[in-house]
Amino acid sequence: MKERDYSTGQVRSADGTTIGYRRCGRGPGLILLHGGMLAAQHFMKLAAALSADFTVYVPDRRGRGLSGPHGADFGVMREVEDLRALVTATGATRVFGLSSGALVTLRTALTTPALDRIALYEPPLSIDGSMPMGWVARYDREIAAGKIGSALVTALKGLDAAPVLGRVPRFVLVPFMAIGMRVQGDLPEDDVPIEALVPTQHFDMRLVREMAGTVKDYAALDARVLLLGGSKSPAYLDRTLDELAATLPHARRVTLAGLGHSGPEDHPQVVGAALHEFFGTP
Repeated sequence: MKERDYSTGQVRSADGTTIGYRRCGRGPGLILLHGGMLAAQHFMKLAAALSADFTVYVPDRRGRGLSGPHGADFGVMREVEDLRALVTATGATRVFGLSSGALVTLRTALTTPALDRIALYEPPLSIDGSMPMGWVARYDREIAAGKIGSALVTALKGLDAAPVLGRVPRFVLVPFMAIGMRVQGDLPEDDVPIEALVPTQHFDMRLVREMAGTVKDYAALDARVLLLGGSKSPAYLDRTLDELAATLPHARRVTLAGLGHSGPEDHPQVVGAALHEFFGTP
């Protein structure tokens, strides 16, 4: 999508926090909710792939970009309230969420009848301790010390979201990431630099902890659900999709060949086609 090929807007969440969003396209409303260490900018190619048939709303989740701070009492209900505010303001009945954004989408759908269809890409819903968490203490220490490049490497390796990085030594990755952040250049007006996004993973891990072990909560979910995953993603995410497929009463599971956890960003046309089929079917 070309720079500024969208408009912006904002809603006010229940606690008064501003939630800003980008908007493009025409048709029924569809909200795209990004995952950890991302912002609205990372979903604009996916939005473009859907914009011919949907009015696409891409919010910056709180703590990022166009939106206000996480707040002192941050937890999953704050983000549920954020998404509800956007649903109410836009009239959207469809939401797609990636990773932690999928956790928020799932929890919101449980108490928001207006959402009749949701699509979830690899929500990190921990099943019997399946989510890797041992890396978080080191990550938090590195953030506190201002070592953003080190913290980024710790998170990526700890989550195993990019398996190729697991084979590269830290002493190579850390300076590489640091250089990458320094040479980003001038970003478009609404984009958030990576060094501002890395610390937000702390709050996403709060969501993971808070929602751990809650899979059975969704056995009565009325919404139709598309469960998406990539064939190259970590096994613990595959397990979550298995459990959700067995629990949700109106779910369909699709595995996208050759994609990993960053599939919606790396392969927007592939993911967009799956979403178009699901959200566009009467």
